[in-house]
Amino acid sequence: MHSELSVEGSESVALRVREELARRRLSRQWLADEARVSLSTLEKALAGRRPFTLATVVRIEDVLGTSLRGPKADLAQPPGLFAPESMGAYARPAVQWLEGSYLTLRPSFSEPGAIFAYLTSISWDDANGHLVFSEASRTDAEYEQRGFVSFPNLSGAIYLVTISEGQYRVALLNRPSGGGMTGILLTLAAGQGAQLIPSALPIVMMSTEARSDMVVGVVRKGEACFDEYRECVDRVTERGFALFPR
Repeated sequence: MHSELSVEGSESVALRVREELARRRLSRQWLADEARVSLSTLEKALAGRRPFTLATVVRIEDVLGTSLRGPKADLAQPPGLFAPESMGAYARPAVQWLEGSYLTLRPSFSEPGAIFAYLTSISWDDANGHLVFSEASRTDAEYEQRGFVSFPNLSGAIYLVTISEGQYRVALLNRPSGGGMTGILLTLAAGQGAQLIPSALPIVMMSTEARSDMVVGVVRKGEACFDEYRECVDRVTERGFALFPR
């Protein structure tokens, strides 16, 4: 018979497991499958209706890459599965729905009233163990951005971050709704002469899946897709997806 933890020890492990699942947005079903434990057994142990066995705890520790007994101490995490704490400690199974190609829309800096459209892809970086993004199909290709994705559990917001030689550029996005991901882009825009000035503007990212009518570049009034693009960008402020208080 497998040795069982004491009541106090089992309660402590259950609390730690619930914290890890919530922090990393992992499901109990996923943990049960990965740790080779029945979901019913895991549910009962987490609810305190039966104690954890030592063998089960060891398997769960291996899956989560963290010690569940005694002081918190990270073990060697499975490579490429969990993002760093600084990015939200998310696990790949919990964020796979974010991976894909997106049509990205924002107001144009160069032409007032026009919409600037380009592509953004989000994928998993196996070597570093976190999501990354990269832009493409921009008419100003020299300014195409690439960086990492931060997804903290505390707010649930999604950050696309570029850091280059000490300069930051951030897209702060809400979780996807019917119209895709919406939010604010914080960047630098060209001012007078060679001056760069801080700028904030609405941004929309819509999945390109099943779309065949995309237009990229500077899209002007009267051109194909302009009305749809304009409505998507205007919706960010009109429906309170982002605030620009005065």
